[in-house]
Amino acid sequence: MNAAATGPDPLAEYVADLDAALHGPARAKARLIEEIRGGLADTADAHVEQGVPRRDAIGAAVREFGTVGELVPGCQRELTLAQARHTARAVALTAPFLIACWYLAGAPDHDLTGLIPRTAQLLAVHLAGVAIAATLLAAGTLAITGTLARRLPTPPRLPLVVAWTGTTAGIALAVTTLALATASALATDWPLLAFAGALAAASHAVVAASARACRRCARLPVSGTPAR
Repeated sequence: MNAAATGPDPLAEYVADLDAALHGPARAKARLIEEIRGGLADTADAHVEQGVPRRDAIGAAVREFGTVGELVPGCQRELTLAQARHTARAVALTAPFLIACWYLAGAPDHDLTGLIPRTAQLLAVHLAGVAIAATLLAAGTLAITGTLARRLPTPPRLPLVVAWTGTTAGIALAVTTLALATASALATDWPLLAFAGALAAASHAVVAASARACRRCARLPVSGTPAR
């Protein structure tokens, strides 16, 4: 058995390089890479059946599909849109929790005394309103990149807008958490406010992580042509 037969698998190297170059939601990325790997393997197998050595067959398949550098821009565009949808969905799904925070923080029956807890309560209400506005924009993004994408072109800067919308919502949720924690520490019926703060904190963790990933994807170069 010669060195060419026992050397590194060029198909595995190709897939590893593609995996390292792409960024996006884990499931969408894994599915995309698996589709490309499967296509390459099938094409290489077809060449092998015609008597071409496997290593040469993989090289021929790569030439047909394109190098990693040639595929990355189109693939990244697809993954960036997927990440934008993921972030928009994360923001949109926090709406019930944000409404709960807004209602619990603004309820008139909280026995708050002093300027600090009342200021914290008002701040939480206003910041929850900002986050809800971000949720509405996220819902619009899901529509634009969903069923409407077949009829209307997706704005190229939409992922960046979604990324900063998610970032804004995450900041609002973080400050809302602190405000509610302050209010609950000084209120007589603190359990409700503490519960609202816990909801805001959990929502912040989900939205902030997705928004960071979306900002990273939005800064990456993409082509105007979707991946195969």
